[in-house]
Amino acid sequence: MTTPRNPIPTADVIIEMADGGIVLVERKNRPLGWALPGGFIDYGESAEDAAVREAKEETGLDVTLVEQFHVYSARERDPRHHTITIVFIGRADGVPEGGDDAMRAVIAYEGHLPGPLVFDHQTIVSDYFAYRRTGQRPRCS
Repeated sequence: MTTPRNPIPTADVIIEMADGGIVLVERKNRPLGWALPGGFIDYGESAEDAAVREAKEETGLDVTLVEQFHVYSARERDPRHHTITIVFIGRADGVPEGGDDAMRAVIAYEGHLPGPLVFDHQTIVSDYFAYRRTGQRPRCS
């Protein structure tokens, strides 16, 4: 009997700040670069709880989730292994500070993002800003 291989579930958060920016973190670990706050969902933990926990660990912010944005599951989205991420939109007040596996956290704006963004986060962030402009969510592929 073969043990099934399944994608690993993760949760990411687009943290909206009052000034229209979003929070991005610079990763300490490979792949190096900038990313949305997020990470692996622990056994027994909901995706929502994982998103809030990861955001707090990586930015120091207390995030209130306001909606589930989209699910991204392309095999190549993470070079380490096959993951599926549930992306949430949340809101927070305060000044983000890098923590846990984030070297630093910044507020970034459309057209002025640090780079490079790792994983498929450039796609996610682009989809988010398009959603904010048009009200259209990303299409399922």
